[in-house]
Amino acid sequence: MSGWIDRITGSNPSSAGHAKERLKLVLIHDRTDLAPEALDQMKNELIQVIARYVDINPNAVKISMNQDGREQRLVADIPIVAPHKRKIG
Repeated sequence: MSGWIDRITGSNPSSAGHAKERLKLVLIHDRTDLAPEALDQMKNELIQVIARYVDINPNAVKISMNQDGREQRLVADIPIVAPHKRKIG
């Protein structure tokens, strides 16, 4: 049904997704008093610290703030690169 509405209104689903993400950032700022720039800086610092201990894919790291009832949660999705196993034999 949303495809039908999109055709009538001429809206672009990808721009709607971008608008939704911007709105999330605004809500995060309002609820936590954490600016989007601070969230980006936190992400970069987390990447640096974690990369000291394990190999990660820094381009695939996703950090977000989620609402869980009345609580805010900082959620980090950090893909770890599997070490190459040596062949024995």
